[in-house]
Amino acid sequence: MLIEAMAKCLMVVLFFARCAFASDVNAPQTGSSLSENYLALLWHHRLYLYAAAALVVGLWVSLKVALSRKSGEKDAVSGAIKQEEPEVHVSGVKIFYGSQTGTAKGFAKVLSEELKALGFPAEVIDMKDYDPDDRLADECVSGSVCVFLVATYTDGQPTESAEWFCKWLEDASTDFRYGRTYLKGLRYAVFGLGNSVYVGHYNTVCKNVDKWLWMLSAKRLMTRGEGDCNVVKSRHGSVQADFQAWKGKFLSRLQALATGEKKTCSGKNCKTGSSCKSKKEEEEASKETGSEAELVESSSDEDESDLTGEKRSVVDLEDLGNLMKNAKKAKGKNGPQLDGEVVKFSKLNGVKKIDDDDGERREMITAALREALTKQGYKLIGSHSGVKLCRWTKSMLRGRGGCYKHTFYGIESHRCMETTPSLACANKCVFCWRHHTNPVGTEWRWKMDPAEKILQDALEKHQDMIRQFRGVPGVKPERYEEGLAVKHCALSLVGEPIMYPEINAFIRLLHSRRISSFLVTNAQFPEEIRSLEPVTQLYVSVDASTKESLKKIDRPLFKDFWPRFLDSLKALGEKRQRTVYRLTLVKAWNVEEMQAYAELIALGQPDFIEVKGVTYCGESSASTLTMANVPWHQEVVAFVQQLAAMLPEYEVACEHEHSNCLLIAHKKFKLDGDWWTWIDYERFQDLVQAQQDSGGRQTFSALDYMARTPSWALFGAREQGFDPADTRFQRRNKTKDISGC
Repeated sequence: MLIEAMAKCLMVVLFFARCAFASDVNAPQTGSSLSENYLALLWHHRLYLYAAAALVVGLWVSLKVALSRKSGEKDAVSGAIKQEEPEVHVSGVKIFYGSQTGTAKGFAKVLSEELKALGFPAEVIDMKDYDPDDRLADECVSGSVCVFLVATYTDGQPTESAEWFCKWLEDASTDFRYGRTYLKGLRYAVFGLGNSVYVGHYNTVCKNVDKWLWMLSAKRLMTRGEGDCNVVKSRHGSVQADFQAWKGKFLSRLQALATGEKKTCSGKNCKTGSSCKSKKEEEEASKETGSEAELVESSSDEDESDLTGEKRSVVDLEDLGNLMKNAKKAKGKNGPQLDGEVVKFSKLNGVKKIDDDDGERREMITAALREALTKQGYKLIGSHSGVKLCRWTKSMLRGRGGCYKHTFYGIESHRCMETTPSLACANKCVFCWRHHTNPVGTEWRWKMDPAEKILQDALEKHQDMIRQFRGVPGVKPERYEEGLAVKHCALSLVGEPIMYPEINAFIRLLHSRRISSFLVTNAQFPEEIRSLEPVTQLYVSVDASTKESLKKIDRPLFKDFWPRFLDSLKALGEKRQRTVYRLTLVKAWNVEEMQAYAELIALGQPDFIEVKGVTYCGESSASTLTMANVPWHQEVVAFVQQLAAMLPEYEVACEHEHSNCLLIAHKKFKLDGDWWTWIDYERFQDLVQAQQDSGGRQTFSALDYMARTPSWALFGAREQGFDPADTRFQRRNKTKDISGC
């Protein structure tokens, strides 16, 4: 309508202009003045021309306005449609895990369940089943978030399931053919599982994965999380608690990301020059974060070290103010070194509080560890000890035979208590029959229970377990009554008992109750061996004879494990009481090192050498050991005979076929052709008491409390080490039982 009206107005103006022009032209004119008349006419009727031009401009402006209104209506409609279909910022979460013992896998499942509860599609992926070369680049455009839960294994290497994934990622990060932007658009978060007692290898794998992803331009959503299995150094008390804390932060970050919220800055001036937070908001945020930001982490989400593994030599100017402020706060609050607390700069450009030995210590047994050990039948004592009923104790209660210690040394298996004052160990042996559920450490850093309480509780719990056999078919009444009175204590249940700072007090308490002591150590604490008071029999585990094989089999925590191992053997040789080398044979691992074993025996000069085939305790994700690694008894016999032939001062003395174990004894225990490997336990207790009464002036040796070995226990006897007073029991569908304690 507007266009039509404007067109009519223009026609009217042009009509009047034409009429006026025509009247002037019809007047008589000469040729010379014709052009002048036209110009004059145009000048006289210029108002009509201006009006026409104004109408044309108005028409053009009106058209533009009408068209813009129409496009505005279209935009409003399309905007409404967009509001109905919001943008998806997170299409799902893919959780990759690399696990050896199953902990990372368990964390992945827990995270997946919580993500699904929050409405996020989640997928759990084992790294060994994923080909990063073909599929990882697709995650850059899929809209998903990738989470990597990776454990660090021996020598800082990835687990077997994550080995190929990490190898590919490392190669891609340095291969020019992939390019620096190969994973641009990939959003990720990393959580590592490690143990800080492995100095130099703590969470190496998760640090490397984080570094390699960053080098390929992937975007980190949050700070890398590092879980610590060492409860002493763990930030939250255990690796499970570390994961819970990291998981909470990750879920919060993911929910913010799903709503399109960008990561907020820490209140510093942005690179654009504008401040993201007011000063008041910054102060309130700093108050809310409190000591955690000051003593644990920096305010930045980035590590202070660059991702090439080198420490940063400079600090950004925008971080310098917060760094100095945190340092002043920590110094003003705690002092430079006050009440046993040492303030140091942390790795995250923050301030960290480190407690010394006098500070409050954590308990060795965490909630998760307590649950795992309880499922395995342990009766836990206090915060770091345990007791468990040996299967040979049960067997001898029924009159079905005793363990190899009964055959070799004359202990009464039904009166033996198997316990430990320290569940922690300094090794992670491949044949560990506890499947590495116990904690590890190189020094005592936990709360400590008194020796009196540990022994009293151990005896009570052991007696409670014996009482459960009252009235059980097959249990001999006289042995049941004897079993309630503990006569022997095997400090070999699990862990490293010699780590317990009050081990000497514990041994004295045993002897005061006339309980014999059999202590086993893993040859990593030579000074503790030297300071150990006399025990009935002291064992050192010699699981390998070379540095390489010992590292492979025992997987020790100490960097100087080999010097410690050799020094422990020397310390054993300085003892006057009975000493034993304990060799565990693992087929295809350590049975070929005959000459090296002979050299180690010459170093420590033990009284006895126990050689035992490894016991297979079932499949374990923590070990690659299989039944193929278990030697037959005939193979153990052949090994022992070859080893004894290389030792002029030793002979094969005893055999316990149903434990797959043999004893090599020093010839000083062979008198007039008879072996005296058994122990006179009453005589030993008298000698210990006499030494204590004399203030240590009266000493004694292994030869002072030996007893004659019965014929059935000797090597080559028809009984093969089985006590004829008992009845051998064969399990159904099994022709041979080669397991042992």
